[in-house]
Amino acid sequence: MAQVLIVDDSSTVRNEVGDFLKANGLNVAFAVDGRDGLAKLKADPAVKLILCDVNMPNMDGLTMAEKVRGELKNSAVNIIMLTTENSPAMKERGKAAGIKGWIVKPFKGEAVIATLKKLVGA
Repeated sequence: MAQVLIVDDSSTVRNEVGDFLKANGLNVAFAVDGRDGLAKLKADPAVKLILCDVNMPNMDGLTMAEKVRGELKNSAVNIIMLTTENSPAMKERGKAAGIKGWIVKPFKGEAVIATLKKLVGA
């Protein structure tokens, strides 16, 4: 049962972020794209936070967030985008999808760990 679901097509990013979160006491699961992320979220109701890339094959992160809120009707899970994208248009689309925050890569865990723990209730 994971508290945090990391959704990114880069295994390097998944491992780097996952290792940091695990070292800070969080339970982590991984998905390789938005489609996989939706499946993992459906299978694990303990997920409280999704850290998600935007640009991925099969299903991008913004579409996945929209489906989490729309099709899955899950408004409880917190979603934060972890991406190189920083355009105002994408941020507006994310805000409309209920995204709580936007972290621009590279991931600087020490700067955000307190917030991430708060979002999962740890």
